[in-house]
Amino acid sequence: MIIDAHHHLWDRSRNEFDYRWQEAPKHEKICRSFMPQDLEENIRAAGVDRTVLVQTQHNLTENRWALKLADENEFIAGVVGWVDLQSDACEQQLLDFRKHPKAVGIRHITQDEPDSEFIVSDSVSPGLAVLERHGVSFDLLFYAEHLRHAPTVARRFPNLKLVINHLSKPKIRDREYSEWRRELALAADCPNIYCKLSGMVTECDWDNWSIEDLKPYADAAIELFTPSRIMFGSDWPVCELAATYEQTVTTTKALIESLSKTEQTAIFQKTAEHFYGLE
Repeated sequence: MIIDAHHHLWDRSRNEFDYRWQEAPKHEKICRSFMPQDLEENIRAAGVDRTVLVQTQHNLTENRWALKLADENEFIAGVVGWVDLQSDACEQQLLDFRKHPKAVGIRHITQDEPDSEFIVSDSVSPGLAVLERHGVSFDLLFYAEHLRHAPTVARRFPNLKLVINHLSKPKIRDREYSEWRRELALAADCPNIYCKLSGMVTECDWDNWSIEDLKPYADAAIELFTPSRIMFGSDWPVCELAATYEQTVTTTKALIESLSKTEQTAIFQKTAEHFYGLE
């Protein structure tokens, strides 16, 4: 079984959702709706069995929309939604979300916050404490410069399961590696932090990348976290800027082909099942 632990869906016909970032000329290729029927065609071709749908909006309406799609599409095994971590209503928002059996985690688009200290701020800590208290995982969407915050959050909330999205977006195109690896190693020292092997192709030259470009970064993540804390994610449809869905899957297979069958199964299935409670 292969589980894609990180993809998105969006419906540009819905006015309540903000997709303006897609309107930049460089994003023209993905500036359209991507719905479950589009994904199902891709996962069938790539041999993927189940998926985890991850939020793109700071909007409770998207939670309800995503969970409805999960009801209608059996291959969507879980939904990572959003709650307002800075709101007094955070706990009730979480309880409402968690009423659905496919509600498996929470994410905030931390990378876009104007305050680079957002995730460790006093206004956010009570919300993260709510997640920890209810045993709900949190996806860390960081740029590489935010990675230094991961150990702080992990130690402050030792019973909160955290997962770094997209290896914290190292600047692969610019071959920036040493500082990123040092910060990733500090994060990996925290046993409650996991990492998604995802989002790498879009950190390269979209029109001219190779597996060799990705390998040092994938190898570092696997070495530091071990396969028991690494999970595969396509980051579809964002990946389409640089690679098709099927290319993303086959590239990941190539990156981990030297691992044992048990280790490959962890990355493609078992880690996601454990982290998100998909068993």
